[in-house]
Amino acid sequence: MPIVGAIMVPHPPILLPEVGRGEEKKIAATAAAYEQAAAFAAELGPDTIVLASPHSIMYSDYFHISPGKAAKGDMGQFRAPQLTFRVEYDAEFADTLSRLCERTGFPAGTLGERKAELDHGTMIPLYYVNHYLQNYKLVRIGLSGLPLAEHYRLGRMIQQTADKLGRRVAFIGSGDLSHKLREDGPYGFAKEGPDYDGRIMDVMGRAAFDELLDFDESFCEKAAECGHRSFCMLAGALDAKRLETKRLSHEDTFGVGYGICTYRVCGDDPDRRLLEKWEARRNRALTEKRAKEDAFVRLARAVINAWIGERKRFPLPDDLPPEMTERRAGAFVSLHKDGRLRGCIGTIGPVRSCVAEEIAENAISAATRDPRFSPVRQEELDSLEISVDVLSTPEDIRSKAELDVKRYGVIVSKGARRGLLLPNLEGVDTVDEQVSIALRKAGISEHEKGIKLQRFEVVRHV
Repeated sequence: MPIVGAIMVPHPPILLPEVGRGEEKKIAATAAAYEQAAAFAAELGPDTIVLASPHSIMYSDYFHISPGKAAKGDMGQFRAPQLTFRVEYDAEFADTLSRLCERTGFPAGTLGERKAELDHGTMIPLYYVNHYLQNYKLVRIGLSGLPLAEHYRLGRMIQQTADKLGRRVAFIGSGDLSHKLREDGPYGFAKEGPDYDGRIMDVMGRAAFDELLDFDESFCEKAAECGHRSFCMLAGALDAKRLETKRLSHEDTFGVGYGICTYRVCGDDPDRRLLEKWEARRNRALTEKRAKEDAFVRLARAVINAWIGERKRFPLPDDLPPEMTERRAGAFVSLHKDGRLRGCIGTIGPVRSCVAEEIAENAISAATRDPRFSPVRQEELDSLEISVDVLSTPEDIRSKAELDVKRYGVIVSKGARRGLLLPNLEGVDTVDEQVSIALRKAGISEHEKGIKLQRFEVVRHV
């Protein structure tokens, strides 16, 4: 039983007396629960602690595993330079995990270290663990911008590595919850904040780890959480294990959520292969959604499948509706995977003979030529959610007062620079946000004079 348990803990610097200087007493329940969780981790008797921190090195498409034999750090950035840490790394574990990832084509390893010093998302959990346990080695792993399910998969590989090496491993998922719980907090309030904290504490308190993967990315962003990916990795490390779970505490005194739970492995449980359960549920939903796609989306999907799968262009069907073959208009094709944008390319006005041709060309571009993303791979095709927006002719407007973020898209331009944002996008709730994003896309400063504004409507096909 190499994976022996795990703890979910926050990392507020103010929790440490050397930093808080009395303020830590306002979150005494968190401090008490932290001591309990740390004592629990020590009781597990781990040879190695694997810790996931959102403040370690983070890449958009790669998981960084800290290399080397040891590392050190201090709390100087929080006015406590006297509080120092030194850890010995389990280099064999890190190397074995990296080789497993390389062999399976998983994007994780020890490349790309920019800063070797320990981060506070690592040091604060170890501050408490070190009260009870000294003879252990550490594996420190950063998060990534990859989907939540990929963090779960890396957790499973951590479990595989522990099995191979025969290590007793305890996992620490370091992460705060929402940072937007109170108007008087340092980050303000968002309605998604309390919703996130209630939901995550329920899920983690029940160890219903497949539900972690159901959290919408935009919802998490609006809640301003920082630990969700750490918790997904923790869940993967405990995959197919029978667990004794305890929810110890939750506080939001300073407008940031701090949650603590513990997990003891009590044996194997094949019914808790939760990634497969989540994937089956997701695939059923995608299949049902694909069955309802209209002719616009079906064409985009067929074109992408033919181009990615067979490297050939899909011929336009003879039975397309007249509005696709007899009309000219600009069109955007957007791809999403696991709730995240995977590609979006379009034309503001018509450049081809009909809407169908516009969709076909832009579908290939969205899948293979969006500079923000690598080309779509064949194994991703069944996971793609596709939408098609057909644009009306843009019209000039005098000010942002003539915009409606739900109804109108916006085009901003100055000279040759031009940026566009579609209407009714998830996470874009105000006209100011909409225009600001379009300006950034165009490379235009908000303070420049002579910016031209246009609006347009779309018919969205899903």
